[in-house]
Amino acid sequence: MKKVFKIIGFTLVALVVVAAAGVLYVRFALPNVDPAPALTVDKTSALVARGKYLANHVTVCIDCHSERDWTRFSGPVKPHTEGKGGEQFNQEMGFPGTFYARNITSDPQTGIGNWTDGEIYRAITTGVSRNGEPFFPVMPYQSYGKMTDADVRALIAYIRTLPPIKNEVPASKADFPMNLILRTMPANNTPTPETALNSIESKGKYLTTIGACADCHTPREKGTPIEGMEFAGGMEFKMPNGVLRSANITPDKNTGIGSWTEEAFVKRFKDAASPEAMATTLDEGSFNTIMPWSMYGGMEENDLRAIYRYLMTVEPKASKIEKFTPVEKTIAKN
Repeated sequence: MKKVFKIIGFTLVALVVVAAAGVLYVRFALPNVDPAPALTVDKTSALVARGKYLANHVTVCIDCHSERDWTRFSGPVKPHTEGKGGEQFNQEMGFPGTFYARNITSDPQTGIGNWTDGEIYRAITTGVSRNGEPFFPVMPYQSYGKMTDADVRALIAYIRTLPPIKNEVPASKADFPMNLILRTMPANNTPTPETALNSIESKGKYLTTIGACADCHTPREKGTPIEGMEFAGGMEFKMPNGVLRSANITPDKNTGIGSWTEEAFVKRFKDAASPEAMATTLDEGSFNTIMPWSMYGGMEENDLRAIYRYLMTVEPKASKIEKFTPVEKTIAKN
């Protein structure tokens, strides 16, 4: 019997050692991505203009890295806060920890003014910060990693023009075991070659990808996108006055956008960015959405048409979505 207990004891010790070694490996050997590339972005006016367009209307980096005015529909960005960071994503909103959008202005103390272009490139495309720490993928770096090399450089060129704003953003902190899982997620980027964008549908797929549309328009189970339900909507966002759900944007005619015309699709975005829509002030407690319509509405019409054409090629999925459940109904269900 003593021999049996001794064997069990050795086995338990061995398991503990193996587990500890695994934790140490994940903690100190990951994320496993290449060092930041040595590059200097040529900040031409054309490149800055392209980056400004992407950051404000396609990849919408400025959306999370600025202050938003929630007294207006879709929370447009407050002027002169572009890039200052500080938006919080926490457990009350369903996140496994507390995460902050960092200051991406050129302030050298609180922003990224002392980062190299290569460090910014790696952060955007692999989700790894200057000091080698992983970002939580509320920043959709897995989608950004599929940008063309030229578009990543354009973003860097534009970000470098943001006026410095001194704003110390708290450090993000993931809950266990997400703090370890996060380290396994970053990977080297796979840029899309320019030659792959040779049709309106392929261009639409590219824009939909780098705009991370599927990130919000795919339902999740325990934080993981449900396979086979891409673009079917239903991802939940906890708002102060209820639960918001993303729309089904597959071409299903009854529950998606299959009955929408191309003109109606473009008009929906353009109307949301009109001066009248932007000027409308909401009453406290009124319905609002985190979908940055006012930013996406600034997208070029040809790009919106390309996105529509691509979405019409994806598999239709019947998925009826209750857009919003007020807090009263949410409490009653519980």
